[in-house]
Amino acid sequence: MVVVNPVARLRSSSRTPFLQVVKTAVAVVAAVLLCRVLIDGPFPTFAAIAALLVVQPSINQSFVKGLERSAGVVLGVVLATGFHLLLGDTVWVVLLVIVLAILIAWALRLTPTSATQVGISGMLVLTAGVVTPNYSADRILETVLGAVVALIVNAVIVPPVLLGPAHLAVARLARDTAAAFERVAIGLTEGWDAERWHEALLQARALRQQHARAEASLTAARESLTMNPRGGRHRTVLDEDIVVAEHLRVLVTRVTGMTRAIQDNTAPDLRADPVVGSIATEVARIGADVRALSARVAAKEVPVSTAGAPRPRSSATVTPQHDEDVVEPALTAPLEVIRPNSRHWILIGALLEDIRRVREELLGEDD
Repeated sequence: MVVVNPVARLRSSSRTPFLQVVKTAVAVVAAVLLCRVLIDGPFPTFAAIAALLVVQPSINQSFVKGLERSAGVVLGVVLATGFHLLLGDTVWVVLLVIVLAILIAWALRLTPTSATQVGISGMLVLTAGVVTPNYSADRILETVLGAVVALIVNAVIVPPVLLGPAHLAVARLARDTAAAFERVAIGLTEGWDAERWHEALLQARALRQQHARAEASLTAARESLTMNPRGGRHRTVLDEDIVVAEHLRVLVTRVTGMTRAIQDNTAPDLRADPVVGSIATEVARIGADVRALSARVAAKEVPVSTAGAPRPRSSATVTPQHDEDVVEPALTAPLEVIRPNSRHWILIGALLEDIRRVREELLGEDD
């Protein structure tokens, strides 16, 4: 029985970038000092809280957090102020406002940040605001100022660009997809048994999770470039990576299907079929073309500010462009089988169809 240490759950598997820690500290200090200058009153707690929450890994996330918190504060303050004017500030009024805030947030489908803030703001207005003049207006102003300061700090001090990890994930996916096609070619040539094909299938299936992780990295990169003043020169690179990842999605599906078909239909005499040898040659060429794609992706460098990850280059298809170092695709014309093998014709037909579809994907041909 494995005993899980509950204290271990308090720690994250990775550290927050130190730069984000510095930006959060700067945002809190700046927000507090600005509020002390503009607002005459006690320590601007809500400006500090807003600054702490709004500094996020991306500027777009900071903007969203700022909107969520500001909207929750405004709604909660308005709700509490209205009930205070009508019913006073007794304990029952406070409880009523909290319950109504929860129900309103649910009815409006507010995000967790906004939903929580509505109830907290309403409660604080009725408990602390009744003895503090202009408490409601000051609280809204503090929150907005804290959120705006945090957003500006996050945008001005080295705004994050997460393109490097995403590009590296795409390059690795291309490399491993090429290896999967090469395994199929080797297995057909050497006449692997069902057990070895099962191992190859497991490796091919793992590409799906790898592709999902690459897509998640691309999503994070896109998020980091939204509203980012440094995003202009990086968006083209990201768009190219997204195109390559979409092509790889199709190739991963094909190589997994090919491996599964061979595992389910392999036989001792499969290797002896002459058509199978030709198919192995074509699959090896596919592997070479995908590996060349991986090399072209990895050879392009992204700017140093994005953690030094390689920069990709692609077009609407993954066909090599007119660069001096481009190698023409190794794929030949589709194979033709005049007389199918009576024992293996189903498998051969399935593999030929997969090769045809892969060819179209690599060369950008229409169906």
